[in-house]
Amino acid sequence: MEHLNQTFFLWLNAPEHPNALVVTLATFFAEWLIWAVPILIGISWLRGNENTRKTLLIATASGLLGLLTNQIIGLAWSHPRPFMIGLGHTLIPHVADSSFPSDHLTLWWSVAFSFLLQRRLLRAGVALALFGIPIAWSRIYLGVHFPLDMLGAIAVASLGAALTLHAARWYLGPVYRQVSRIHCLLFGKLIAQGWVRE
Repeated sequence: MEHLNQTFFLWLNAPEHPNALVVTLATFFAEWLIWAVPILIGISWLRGNENTRKTLLIATASGLLGLLTNQIIGLAWSHPRPFMIGLGHTLIPHVADSSFPSDHLTLWWSVAFSFLLQRRLLRAGVALALFGIPIAWSRIYLGVHFPLDMLGAIAVASLGAALTLHAARWYLGPVYRQVSRIHCLLFGKLIAQGWVRE
């Protein structure tokens, strides 16, 4: 399995003299596109109704559970990144920690799968799921992840999305009420002016 993982990595990893435009595009997908998730959640929360906000809370819980699961996996089984074993070409800096699963893809796909499972914000869920593919490619291309890390992210994200949706009946009501109180305190003036929903 590890031999196959490394073989696929070398197929997808950047060559010794990569095209500058491809590197720029890959860097955008690998390092910057992830910020679309909190921006999307934030804007959708401010403009959304109660159902939309509950959908966002479940998606956020899914992402947090996925990242927590990754930390536990990393502690139980530390898998080196390609550059830690001198494999391929690394084009962006990264801390030398466990590569499996990919945190970027876990967070991204956790939110995407949560949207898809709830059938609300369906278009956003489809878009996020599809954009996860170039993110996965870019992090392999730039040398900080193996293909297996991406498969692990899919598994963790899908499981986390399903679990947080199933458990929502226990946590969603109290969490929504608390977050709504904080929302009203922070955005009271904007709510009064009609710029933000109550």
